Amino acid sequence: MRNLIVEGDLRNITHSGLDWSSFAGKTILISGANGFLPAYMVETLLYLNEKGTGEIVKVIGIVRSKEKAQARFLGYSDRPDLRLIEQDICHPISITERVDYIIHAASQASPKYYGKDPVGTLSPNILGTYNLLEFARAKKIDCFLFFSSGEVYGEVKEYQIPTEEDSYGYINPVDVRSCYAEAKRMGETMCISWHHQYGVPTKIVRPFHTYGPGMSLDDGRVYADFVSDVVHNRDIVMKSDGTARRAFCYLADATIGFFQVLLQGKDGQAYNVGNDKAEISILELANLLVSLFPDKGLKVIRQERGDQPGYLKSKITRNCPEISKMRGLGWEPKTSLQDGFRKTIESYLS
Repeated sequence: MRNLIVEGDLRNITHSGLDWSSFAGKTILISGANGFLPAYMVETLLYLNEKGTGEIVKVIGIVRSKEKAQARFLGYSDRPDLRLIEQDICHPISITERVDYIIHAASQASPKYYGKDPVGTLSPNILGTYNLLEFARAKKIDCFLFFSSGEVYGEVKEYQIPTEEDSYGYINPVDVRSCYAEAKRMGETMCISWHHQYGVPTKIVRPFHTYGPGMSLDDGRVYADFVSDVVHNRDIVMKSDGTARRAFCYLADATIGFFQVLLQGKDGQAYNVGNDKAEISILELANLLVSLFPDKGLKVIRQERGDQPGYLKSKITRNCPEISKMRGLGWEPKTSLQDGFRKTIESYLS
């Protein structure tokens, strides 16, 4: 039985007004399919099949661990419309069947990996992107969607915030933490190059801070830590002074945005996917989450504590996307911070 919060999200996503008929009878290959963001795209496509909206769409998920992927998609076992393939995408793709769409979302996104596994962080975004682009070129696919990140903007000036798609700041290439941002930048350049030289129809999404059901509570990122604290009835202990500001987007809203770019975005273009109306300081977020569940009697303790081994802090003090390009496609994030984080926490409590 599907979680009620997830069920409601999938219903809202599939009733968002997108032309889902484009996927009828098609095959979609998704790398990193059991990751936090792409997994909701997988579930959305399978939900469409359940509702019988037309010819079924087949989903092929490339995952590094089939065991973990089967646990993530436990309620979808033995379905003919979902096939999981265990493979490291840093090796060439050898799938022989027809593929119409590729969504490349395989990547270690948590900062806890940047210090302890920088090579494993950057490789899927460069070697994996090469292999998937060559595969897309051979298959003559309808669309290739690359999951980049708001991290590609680096340290922008205050006047560049909210940050537009053509506005960039400083990234130090000899700082090991740059393994993620620089790899995403290179992945984007590769997509544009294959589009320009070989006509591969590539599109790019740049998710900003996204939260929701299914995110790993030991992810290491501050908002996942806070959600974990509330779920497990622990006071929130601040790791910092909490003045850094971030804009948070609920997963269901972001998922609609990803599909919107896949179906309606322009080839060779990048799109910010985030909620510019949901910017908040980390301290304010901690207080908000505690206030959502007053019966728990939790409090926020302002006392710095040590970071996890390998976790490298960001130097960025404020981060917020400019999303006019997405609004031009008809997309608008609708979920407030209060509703989004309440649903997220309730999805774990239930």
